[in-house]
Amino acid sequence: MPITDEPEVIDRREGPYGEVVLRRHGELLQIIANGCFLMDTSDGRSERRLVDAALDALDPVDGRSRPSVLIGGLGVGFSLAHAAADPRWGPITVVEREPSVIAWHRAGPLAEVSAGALADPRTEIVEADLVEYVNETSATFDALCLDIDNGPDWTVSESNDSLYSPTGLASCARVLRPGGVLAVWSAQPSAEFEETLGNAGFQQVRTEEIPVARGVPDVVHLAVRPG
Repeated sequence: MPITDEPEVIDRREGPYGEVVLRRHGELLQIIANGCFLMDTSDGRSERRLVDAALDALDPVDGRSRPSVLIGGLGVGFSLAHAAADPRWGPITVVEREPSVIAWHRAGPLAEVSAGALADPRTEIVEADLVEYVNETSATFDALCLDIDNGPDWTVSESNDSLYSPTGLASCARVLRPGGVLAVWSAQPSAEFEETLGNAGFQQVRTEEIPVARGVPDVVHLAVRPG
């Protein structure tokens, strides 16, 4: 299917955090929130690398068997689908605050990406704001993969800013088991965020670049909660 000049709006809904739009542009599906482009189905390599990098960073000698992962943001479903395709993962919890995005996956066009993963018995979808979830949940995980913004310096909403602050990172550390990995997707590197991770007590802080078709590479910020 050729890509036309104008995207077609498939669905437009008012959600708890504003307008969310699902568009089709040729073969691509795109999610737009409050006029801000979030993601599309054009590639997915960086979303998949987010999940793989978290698994790779877990210490293979600490006795973990089929580690659990919390994925922040359902998006177009690449991270979830990739995690579910890997038998090494145990429970997979996805926190998504937009009910429309969940609906598009369960009974809409995005099911073409995530239908198999949603049917996986390891998968649980939680409709909640991630910031509130990490502040309030009593659950703990071996890995936390965040992909709810365009990066720590480019958030979708002001309420997300706190997640990348020392207080928010303390909440992320609280839901991680000792030795657990925090992986944060970003459209660009952030030296300031790396420094904040270190100051928040995380160890082995590093940034991994992921080449993309055009422009600067995406990155994954990685950090480990001390054991």
